[in-house]
Amino acid sequence: MNDMQQQPFTVHLEELRSRLIKAGIAVGVGFLICYFFKQQLFEILTAPLVQVMKPGDHLIYTNLPEAFFTFLKAAFIAGLMLASPVVLYQFWMFVAPGLYDKERRLVMPILFLSTLFFAGGALFGYFVVFPIGFEFFLSFASDTIRPMPSMKEYLGFASKLLLAFGIAFELPLVITCLARLGIVSTAFLRRYRKYAVLLFFLGSAILTPPDVISQIFMAVPLMLLYELSIIGASIFGKKKVAVEEPPS
Repeated sequence: MNDMQQQPFTVHLEELRSRLIKAGIAVGVGFLICYFFKQQLFEILTAPLVQVMKPGDHLIYTNLPEAFFTFLKAAFIAGLMLASPVVLYQFWMFVAPGLYDKERRLVMPILFLSTLFFAGGALFGYFVVFPIGFEFFLSFASDTIRPMPSMKEYLGFASKLLLAFGIAFELPLVITCLARLGIVSTAFLRRYRKYAVLLFFLGSAILTPPDVISQIFMAVPLMLLYELSIIGASIFGKKKVAVEEPPS
């Protein structure tokens, strides 16, 4: 029996409380550090939009405290990302005693790969989708129509889009894990490929803002990631054990 199962429930609660406090302190420290660089961080986040804006155009804020709260939210998001290794470590230290050795060997690679895939999706959104998408949106400007994006709206739009792409890029890892557990197979994934494509477009419509460009930019990579998932499932999926028939 695992060590975690032998301890009373109150000990688990105390351990959880301790881990949550440490994770909260790490997030708080990360927030304070990032707040000192709030303007630089926000400039990095807005760089894809600023690069395609016309000379003389600027982001605006429409009420007095908007800039302050926008910088506050940007610093918190950046601080959470900065503290994520500590948060993940505290999570690992809490669940590790309750896992068997085989499960412990799997959790750390999964945590690492999930972080890697999430970061890859966010970077794809930032470097590929943002410049093309923002240029498309600003193309509707004319002599009588001038874009005036606000800081608050941009932060909400950009953070949701980056989060959506980060989550979407977890697809290969999720499907490979399901194949490893024997829940899905390579044949199943290939058989239902056309339904998966339909789900990708529906999911993109839900996760991304209500515009066709963002939905396409998410759905197309998801289709490519699905093909990568099939390869991962064929390599790491649960193998069927051949059963020998008894001699007649």
